[in-house]
Order: sequence, then structure tokens, then C-alpha cells
Amino acid sequence: MSADRGLVEAVGSAVLATAPSRDPLALVEHTASAESAARDLLAQAVGTARADGHSWAAIGSVLGMSRQAVQQRFGRSGEDALEPEERWLGPVTAFDEMSELEIAGRLGWHTIGVGMLRHRMVRTPHQWEHKRVLWSGSLSRWEKDGWVVGSRAFPWVYLVRDTGLPAQT
Repeated sequence: MSADRGLVEAVGSAVLATAPSRDPLALVEHTASAESAARDLLAQAVGTARADGHSWAAIGSVLGMSRQAVQQRFGRSGEDALEPEERWLGPVTAFDEMSELEIAGRLGWHTIGVGMLRHRMVRTPHQWEHKRVLWSGSLSRWEKDGWVVGSRAFPWVYLVRDTGLPAQT
């Protein structure tokens, strides 16, 4: 697996740009955040490849790992199994997902997880509001208005709020 030099430079520039100073500990902190985000993105990409029908062997080949190693690292039994009142919403993009979540919310669905280009949704008898905000350290300004975290997908946090209104049919 060879690293794309342009991607490495872009991530390095982003880490340096977000570090408040050239303090080595701040640099370590921001680099650790970038590493965590990259791990999350890789797991989402593997999940998307599996959902698209690619084998563990094919994914392992791309990652320079054996089929068994990639399956142990990324596989979870029943990862795409949904309960009767759950479904996947998608594919959606950053441009249309909020309007799709608004429609789903009126029908009683709210996000409980995010994958690449999709949202894992659960149905309740109430309507829901959805809000997408940039991932930050504190969500207290949203929590005081009744918003709770539905899911996280770097760089976004998807907030949900029960309206108390009955779901439309």
C-alpha cells in the first residue's frame, strides 16, 4: 500500500493549520485527532466496499492485508443487519442529506449511525428534527435546546431532536 504524497501533504498541512501554535504537544494532539479521523474514514470505506459487494480478499489486497486479517479488523457479525424498525437512508451526499433527513424525520425516522453516503435510521412514533454541525469539543449550546447526538462522522456531528408531534403516515 503506497501513500499518496499529495494526500499526506494535505493532511499534514491541515494538522499544522489547526494547531493553535507550533507547540509540540499541540501538534501531537492534532495529529492524533487526524489519525483517529483517518481510521474512522477507513472503516467507513471498508463498510461501503462490503455493502457494494466487494470481498474481504479484494479489500485485503488493496490494504496489503490477508483476507482473514482485514475481516478480523473491520468485520463485525451482523454489521448490516437491521432490526425491524431500522433502515438505511441513502445514498445521500452532503448536498442532499439534510433534505432527505427532514423528510425521514417527518415520517418518524431519525439517524443513529452514519456510513459512507448513508444514514442508519430508526423509526419511532414521533417526528424528528435533524441538524448537522461541525465536530467540536462542546455541544452544550445545542444540548440546552434539547438536541442530542444521533451520530458522528468526521467532520460532522448529526444532532436529533424529538418534536413530540406524531409521525406522519
